[in-house]
Amino acid sequence: MRDRAARTARAWHVDDALAARYAAGTAPEPDAWSLEKHIEACGACAVRVSAAVRGTAAGTVLADVRGAVLAAVAPPAPRAGRVPAIGGAARVLWAAGPALRGSWLVALVLVAVGAVGLAYATGFAGARPLLLALAPVLPAAGVAVSYGRYADPMHEIGATTPGGGLRLLLTRTAAVLAVSLPLLTLAGALLPDGVPGTPAAAAWLLPGLALTLAALTLGSYIGHRPAACAVGAGWALALAVPLLRAARAGVPLPLPTEPAAMAGLVELSAQLARFLSGAAAQGLWGAGAAVCAAVLVARRHSFDRPAPGGW
Repeated sequence: MRDRAARTARAWHVDDALAARYAAGTAPEPDAWSLEKHIEACGACAVRVSAAVRGTAAGTVLADVRGAVLAAVAPPAPRAGRVPAIGGAARVLWAAGPALRGSWLVALVLVAVGAVGLAYATGFAGARPLLLALAPVLPAAGVAVSYGRYADPMHEIGATTPGGGLRLLLTRTAAVLAVSLPLLTLAGALLPDGVPGTPAAAAWLLPGLALTLAALTLGSYIGHRPAACAVGAGWALALAVPLLRAARAGVPLPLPTEPAAMAGLVELSAQLARFLSGAAAQGLWGAGAAVCAAVLVARRHSFDRPAPGGW
């Protein structure tokens, strides 16, 4: 264990002894996972491991079997650029699959369509502030329910492959963002400016990215579902301050059609403006996103194998 920690702490490479143990099938599973992940990006170590495998008795048999199979089932030469592109797209769609199905996608569509319907069907003035209050944390929630052993029955197998881990997580995150960002921004642009001072429809994009990266980074320590819950709770607590002030001042929160409800909506819009509007606020969100991304890269090895309690 101490030797593994030392190898991980520095930019390590596969030595001959580890390559021989891997070829013989005697390397511990964590070492084998790390080796497979490493040789995906290191050509020199991949050559060393390949040579070790070919040097075993099984290597000769595997080479003969590979040659016979290729001779028997080799397909016609594909037209340049067509099949590789299709294969790459298919792999991306397979990796992103859990992020594009399930209750989260339905809830996302309901939030966007419901906000537009509520604004135009009932004349509710607070549709845009409420949408902007929900939008920044919806992508983080989408990632939390699309990655991990609770969302994907093949998660433990996929996470330990060379293409799993952080790469698979980022693929799912990109799929979630590709759906949620345009849908929620379009819904916000269609909503009327019912409350003065409400931020623009696209003001939530950078904060949403920063909160998603914060959830991913925190998830490398405590798991993605608890991290998404923690980030969502922190955001909700920050936005609840104006409503608590209004309640403490004796302002009731009745039905949206009553004028008194505008006090709470105005306070909420003012709080959203503090968090989302202006170069200073957006600059802080951008800096936070950059810091979270840097920590996530530094923590990338924590995704190379399933966490003890699952993700």
